[in-house]
Amino acid sequence: MIPFNLPCIGEREVEYVRQAIANHRLAGNGPFTVRCHEWLQTTTGAAKALLTHSGTAALEMAAMLSAVGPGDEVIMPSFTFVSTANAFVLRGATPVFVDIREDTCNIDETLLESAITPRTKVIVPVHYAGVACDMDAILDVARRHDLLVVEDAAQGLLADYRGRHLGSLGDLAAISFHETKNVVAGEAGALLVNGERWEARAEILWEKGTNRTQFFRGAVDKYTWVDIGSSYLPSEITAAFLCAQLEAAREITERRQHVWRRYHEAFAPLESEGLIRRPMVPTGCAHNAHLYYLLFADLSRRTAAQDALRKAGLDAVFHYVPLHSSPAGRRFGRAFGSLPVTDAVSARLLRLPMWAGLPDDQISKAVQAIAGALESAHAG
Repeated sequence: MIPFNLPCIGEREVEYVRQAIANHRLAGNGPFTVRCHEWLQTTTGAAKALLTHSGTAALEMAAMLSAVGPGDEVIMPSFTFVSTANAFVLRGATPVFVDIREDTCNIDETLLESAITPRTKVIVPVHYAGVACDMDAILDVARRHDLLVVEDAAQGLLADYRGRHLGSLGDLAAISFHETKNVVAGEAGALLVNGERWEARAEILWEKGTNRTQFFRGAVDKYTWVDIGSSYLPSEITAAFLCAQLEAAREITERRQHVWRRYHEAFAPLESEGLIRRPMVPTGCAHNAHLYYLLFADLSRRTAAQDALRKAGLDAVFHYVPLHSSPAGRRFGRAFGSLPVTDAVSARLLRLPMWAGLPDDQISKAVQAIAGALESAHAG
């Protein structure tokens, strides 16, 4: 079976982990952590980067920094991973789920203004598949209504919006390095901070509510408990592995983009026949080939295509069950309207095997299997 995902790992990861062990510095915030922070800040343009033990942890830190609490509302898409909502629910805030655009599967920016109430504090755009949301429109709405913008850029490393890296446009952003992402560390993430107003407190939350980082910089003569916080630092072993991945990030992305382009070219005839819809990347945006997905006419055709791929030895999977229709989503959040596009996309979207080095013959096999399944469904 050709797997849906296969992390791209070289020899440098093992060497850097060996170095971290030899340094006898295994807790967080060591030399490899510093190197990762510098890479992220230099590459993304974020004012500050802090490694976390997951993308979820980065979102939780962002929610803490946004100072939301009971009675506050946070606007976000329903078509996203549970962590996007959980981070704010943990602070007592209410997620308000807004519908998405069918072309990008990103939040529909034209609905934001209508979804805002006096209780709204934050907008959370999710850059699905490493394709940018319409950030100009989102930032304009946020600015006019004095709202914060927290980018869920979990899938967005090395993708950009009109020349600016995803994660550098909002007030705060979260990136994931989970093993399913382009650049991996097993379980890890990063908080990106894009304004001086957040930097000092972000470090305190990151260091369990203490000013320990300031102490090691010599800014204070002792460190103590000064705020809420938690243990968000990953170990130096994780940071060492991630450092090697970050150094190879552009090469990994280029290899994934080769696979993405092969899929995209091969599926063009099926799209021209109206049998599928391929992913769309807005003009002026550069994606990172995180996912390659197809949208089918309905659930039955998606199921037929998925079955055909598995029979051909290819693992393909659907994606999110909409949060607004989940038990916890109904309990902790509310939907703005009926969200018809979200429901339809969830039932019609299928993600294909996508990893650096996926053989061309397997791409051809996937195209043939899907074409055959659609032909059979049409004949039936």
